[in-house]
Amino acid sequence: MKQLDRRTVLRGLGTAITLPWLDAMSPKSRAASLADEKPVRVLFMMVPNGIHMPAWTPDSEGTDYALPATLEALSKHRKSLNVFTGLTLDGARDHGDGPGDHARSGASFLTGAHPKKTDGADIKNGISVDQVAAQGIGHKTRFASLELGMEGSSQSGNCDSGYSCAYSSNLAWRNESSPLAKEMDPSSVFERLFGAPDKVSQGGPTSPLATRRKSVLDYALEDAHSLKRKLGAADSRKLDEYLYAVKDVENRIGRSDKLQLGENGLPSYSRPAGVPRVWEEHCKLMMDMIGLAIRTDATRVLTFMMANEGSNRGYPEIGAPESHHDLSHHGKSEDKQTKLQKINLFHLQQFAYLADQLSAVDEGGESLLDRTMILYGSGISDGDRHNHDDLPILMLGKAGGRLNKSGHWKYPSNTPLCNLYLWMLHQVGIKADRFGDSTDLLSIG
Repeated sequence: MKQLDRRTVLRGLGTAITLPWLDAMSPKSRAASLADEKPVRVLFMMVPNGIHMPAWTPDSEGTDYALPATLEALSKHRKSLNVFTGLTLDGARDHGDGPGDHARSGASFLTGAHPKKTDGADIKNGISVDQVAAQGIGHKTRFASLELGMEGSSQSGNCDSGYSCAYSSNLAWRNESSPLAKEMDPSSVFERLFGAPDKVSQGGPTSPLATRRKSVLDYALEDAHSLKRKLGAADSRKLDEYLYAVKDVENRIGRSDKLQLGENGLPSYSRPAGVPRVWEEHCKLMMDMIGLAIRTDATRVLTFMMANEGSNRGYPEIGAPESHHDLSHHGKSEDKQTKLQKINLFHLQQFAYLADQLSAVDEGGESLLDRTMILYGSGISDGDRHNHDDLPILMLGKAGGRLNKSGHWKYPSNTPLCNLYLWMLHQVGIKADRFGDSTDLLSIG
């Protein structure tokens, strides 16, 4: 069996399809470092407006606890699930600055910093934990990090009581004054990952235009067939499964199977691009992009915002048409709390969709989920109180065997969330002494 380099790609006209992990990529020399052999990926996911905590927080501590209603969405992955109670985001508190909890929680969620109250150009926050990780391990992949989300980023404007929109619509901060805008268009992410061409001239059936109408896989089909002849049966099957997944995502993005065909059997207009109108389909495509980025080791550091902080989006498709933000200010209304819990569950179900994907992919004898750590949560606990202690935080994945515990862990009041971030940095090889307002490495279990 031919020995492959980890960075082998399938090439075609304007296309470079990075391969997933194959057995043929195992290092020949046992002197190869474990870190290179078993890369750990880290993903940070934030949901806005807090959580309906009674349906989130387990009643008991330790490994033997009952999953509350919302967390039931992750029941299949319980052995990889850790739920944290007692963690605090002090930087999101007002500290004399008055209203603006949504903007502060968005800005502080991955930085631990207290953002400067301004809606002008003089924004000031702090570097985010994902960017600290990207600085340390980003050179090992094509993209140092990927910033994704369901809503667009803004770098100016007043979005919350005198706070810049930059605070509420960006998770990743390269430094204290430079937020990194997120990508919300799955077709744009797909083309970044696979290099699909997008500008061609008019012509006949053999022109660049005709070539463009093909899938990115069609560009690399000859290279794929050539590679398969050199692989063993197991790797050949893995490659087929991966290429099918890429093709499926591409079809769902472009809906090329529904395009009207013109002369020579080619679509009569270009493949559509943009954000799907149906929220759930949009979110699932973004989860697919995250899964493909991890599967191909295109990056090991990702952030994702389920919505911008303070989001007013409604979810009529699940019986919660009212503004999410307004529902979070429930005033103890049973109806509002029921609808809020529906939204929380809906969001977590999209996360579970990604977890299902990662757990189904084998990478050198472990699942991709085992080789990943995903933090999911909010910088606000109860949206009605706007409190930033006792936050809803969970982590999924085993960090490449560095985390083999699972359970519900309670910590003393005001334990910094940044203690967990410091622990996560250590798992990807960044032995920092501090991050944000951390006081120590979080002890899990």
